[in-house]
Amino acid sequence: MWRVVLPEFEDRRLSFGAAATAYADHRPGYPRAAVDWVLSAAEGDVVAVADVGAGTGALTRQLVDAGFSVSAFDEDEGMLAELARRVPGVSVVRSPAESLPLSTSEVDALFAAQAWHWFAQPATAREFLRVVRPGGVIGLLWNNRDSRVPWLGELAGLVDGTDSASGGVDQTTADIRSVHPVVEHADFSHAVLMRPDEVVGLVSTLSNVSRRPDADRVHAAVRDLLATHPDTAGRTEVEMRYVTVSYRIPAG
Repeated sequence: MWRVVLPEFEDRRLSFGAAATAYADHRPGYPRAAVDWVLSAAEGDVVAVADVGAGTGALTRQLVDAGFSVSAFDEDEGMLAELARRVPGVSVVRSPAESLPLSTSEVDALFAAQAWHWFAQPATAREFLRVVRPGGVIGLLWNNRDSRVPWLGELAGLVDGTDSASGGVDQTTADIRSVHPVVEHADFSHAVLMRPDEVVGLVSTLSNVSRRPDADRVHAAVRDLLATHPDTAGRTEVEMRYVTVSYRIPAG
């Protein structure tokens, strides 16, 4: 195993725009069950929804397709440009999560998917609670690779074993509870079929890989894993299994 040189947090946080197309092509969506679970905690109708840290719009697209009036917010211009291209007609706003250009109680629900860990907590939690109406709901979602699957466990080792929910369940809950006492947690499993080259493309979008000076070597090691592991060798498609870690916080 080679010596790992990891990029700094701030270097990673706004690094995604340079790879926005690959991000949109290879990052998975979210299970409908997880979205429905969050929204089921809202009192009354849900019409206006904010997607904060929306990236290239994987969740935005799902929310629009479900019939909600969606506003997407992100700090990264490159990601938002890709979102606007892939989800035409949606409201796209460049904004930090900590200071949203929304009125108090303006939206019925707010989601942050694959993004909470990049925000300043608990300032962001206070802002989320400000813009969501009483009786509304806040949802935080992460797609984490299921490292209990043998080949995905080895993949985690190659990319330094770092998944997006870097603080883990306990830390995330503590961050939210610092400003709001009621936090509910549930996990939802799902799977995506990918070609081996798409798996490498997915790895290339991970900020802890893409910003490393030895990223090409990581990509090569992933190709070798896919070519030699008994669960993936010779397959034209492999199953990427995820656990969607989900939190919901009732507003009001």
